[in-house]
Amino acid sequence: MKLETYEIKKLSLPEEVITVVNTLKNKGFEAYLIGGCVRDLLLKRKPKDWDVTTDATPEEIISLFKDTFYENTYGTVGVVNEETKDETLKVIEVTPYRLEAEYSDNRRPDHVTFSKKLEDDLQRRDFTINAIALEIKEDAKNKFTGEYLDYYNGHEDLQDKIIRTVGDAHDRFTEDGLRILRAVRIATEISFKIDKNTEKAIIANVSLLKNIAKERIRDEFTKIIMSDNPMSGLILCRKMGLLPYIVPEVETTVSIEQSRSHIYDVFEHSLRSLQHCADKKYTLEMRLAALFHDIGKPTSRRKDKEQDIWTFYGHEVIGSKMTAQILAELRFPKKIIEKVAKLVRWHMFFADTEQISLSAVRRIISSVGRDNIWDLMNLRGADRMGMGRPKESPYRLRKYHSMVEEAMTDPVSVGMLKMNGQKLMEVTHETPGPKIGYILHALLEEVLENPTLNTEEYLNKRTKELVKLDALELEKLGESGKETKEKEEKKKIEDIRKKYWVK
Repeated sequence: MKLETYEIKKLSLPEEVITVVNTLKNKGFEAYLIGGCVRDLLLKRKPKDWDVTTDATPEEIISLFKDTFYENTYGTVGVVNEETKDETLKVIEVTPYRLEAEYSDNRRPDHVTFSKKLEDDLQRRDFTINAIALEIKEDAKNKFTGEYLDYYNGHEDLQDKIIRTVGDAHDRFTEDGLRILRAVRIATEISFKIDKNTEKAIIANVSLLKNIAKERIRDEFTKIIMSDNPMSGLILCRKMGLLPYIVPEVETTVSIEQSRSHIYDVFEHSLRSLQHCADKKYTLEMRLAALFHDIGKPTSRRKDKEQDIWTFYGHEVIGSKMTAQILAELRFPKKIIEKVAKLVRWHMFFADTEQISLSAVRRIISSVGRDNIWDLMNLRGADRMGMGRPKESPYRLRKYHSMVEEAMTDPVSVGMLKMNGQKLMEVTHETPGPKIGYILHALLEEVLENPTLNTEEYLNKRTKELVKLDALELEKLGESGKETKEKEEKKKIEDIRKKYWVK
């Protein structure tokens, strides 16, 4: 173990971070930035969180800051910054130096012993690139510089883009089995390779993942899914044998051949669909739906001997139930489970746009929900791209987009008015009859010509004027209103179809 130091002449850090570090140092304590934030700074990436390590005890840390919380057995104190708008700075975690301890359950240390030496704390960390400490220094002109302290060649591994454990890889993974998945997740997020000895230790110890709480597995899995390259991350998971301990159902899709329209097996097709969602910066729910949309295919696959093709009838129904179960086991929130399962259930909505009716489209919208329909359309695009098709939106899919928008567009009708039949009868003292309809359509024509007239005050006043007209004149106005309404609806539909370049 040899200490290497690197000077940084100009250091730009958030004020909240500098305040925490300086508060500790001004009271005579050591304080260093540590872990992922230091790694990200060296990689010129924006840190997702900020961690400080110190020789102060939890009680001493708490005494120095106005707003803190301390709800764990590891000594970590959360310093709260409510005023900041940056979510990464809302809580800065400050943890005392810790000594190595036994991990009898392969998940967490049996006990925690605090130390007064930075070297002790760095020695217990997972990977060399996370075991670099950064000391913040301030010169006479209030300019900040930094010095990186590196005992395990982490800086060199960063330059070489290597994930390597601190010390013996077997020991690091038996201490906390989640580090196996963390290695893959970090490699995926920053496009690094895993050191050969570290990889061998992962493969040898992969079964330790069965001891890890599902919530912790879920969090690392989610970070892989939400990375820029989830496809490569899941391929790495499969290569090293991790999938059976995360989502075993995905493993069963490997080598499942599909019909002639597909050039990939179900596994690669699903990963390519997921990657398309990542390229489009889609949400977690969309990415999960893309990964699981064909999860029911291995169970539903049957051979059609006459046509010599594989069929997968009902795979969307089976897949929806499987998806809900998978996500529930990984302790995803109910809201996410329901949405993803619904997207999987209805992803096969696509049919011949020349034969399908608007009423059928409306039923699909009703089934999946207005809030989810455009995600469903985007899932279809991802499904198509996962098949190796060159176009994300061919004519048929654009036509479907047009039909969905048409079906969701509020109709041009008297329902748009801030006046209804009941109110009209109250204002005019008329009884139900054709006259009421004529007046409403006459009002609608005026509002279509000038939408600013759609106010209760104007419509009440105009209604009282219209009711005085004779029946024939009123009928003429009403029929004219209906014609205007039909023209407006036709124009609306033409505009929608023009938008999607369809007829």
